[in-house]
Amino acid sequence: MALRKLGGTGLEIAPLVLGGNVFGWTADEATSFRILDGFVDAGLNAIDTADVYSRWAPGHEGGESETVIGNWLRANPGKRDKVLIFTKVGMDLGEDRKGLSARWITQAVEDSLRRLRTDRIDLYQSHRFDPDTPHEETLGIYAKLIEAGKIRAIGASNFDATQLGDALGVARAKGLPRYETLQPLYNLYDRDSFDGALRDLCIAEGIGVIPYYGLAAGFLTGKYRSEADLANSQRGRSVGKYLNPRGMRIVDALKEVAARNNAQPGEVALAWLIARKGVTAPIASATSLAQLEGLVKATRLTLPAEDIAALDQASAETQAA
Repeated sequence: MALRKLGGTGLEIAPLVLGGNVFGWTADEATSFRILDGFVDAGLNAIDTADVYSRWAPGHEGGESETVIGNWLRANPGKRDKVLIFTKVGMDLGEDRKGLSARWITQAVEDSLRRLRTDRIDLYQSHRFDPDTPHEETLGIYAKLIEAGKIRAIGASNFDATQLGDALGVARAKGLPRYETLQPLYNLYDRDSFDGALRDLCIAEGIGVIPYYGLAAGFLTGKYRSEADLANSQRGRSVGKYLNPRGMRIVDALKEVAARNNAQPGEVALAWLIARKGVTAPIASATSLAQLEGLVKATRLTLPAEDIAALDQASAETQAA
């Protein structure tokens, strides 16, 4: 499987990143181990998580996903050098454990390293913009962590074009490490926050892009078509917003393209992202080996130009009269 350069990180990744948000939440540890094993066996190599996963679940406090990945690495010591570990800092973990201050990052990185049972984080990402902390302070502590060998490269998540552009400017002016990657919300339905100025900036600056929600919380698999379909889904609240005429139009187009390419709609949705200019590799998660198989198939699916055009048209915000 051909690897792709991830911005200016010096890292090379397969065309799909495994999302770790489900580990220790909707995928228990045993299931997570099987998925991680299958992921590596398929020739894929990048795993994305965050310190806050899965604080939203009842009884969870955050760190559950990192802990599962760390236990897997401990059980499989030979696999650490076969994978790249991406994690994030900045979301609210309670009390004063949030944001991008030097104080909090200094503690948070040690917490993540301990949970992950590793001596280095390959890509450490600012999970969201922190209006209370200057970019210079955040990039300054990242510089120290890179020098210490605790992190290899840095990225941003959920930054808009102004926030990312300002951070890049500070890095240049102060001689600090810059954000080499961006993790935005981006898929066939959610296009407006990345397409445009932010995408243009990433392409111009050579920023690696690893979008999350590549399957729109599972909506783009085609399994949700009504409110009734959401009843037994833990992601029902997230999926509900897609149940509208535009969403149905996109799913119908996915099914048509899938039929022409002997594939499943979810595989097509990810293949569209993989082929998109400016995207390095989408992030997608799996809670079973069957779902993982679909993710792997997506990395091997090359869509004809006419099918990409059909998906572009179906997902346009407005339709021609």
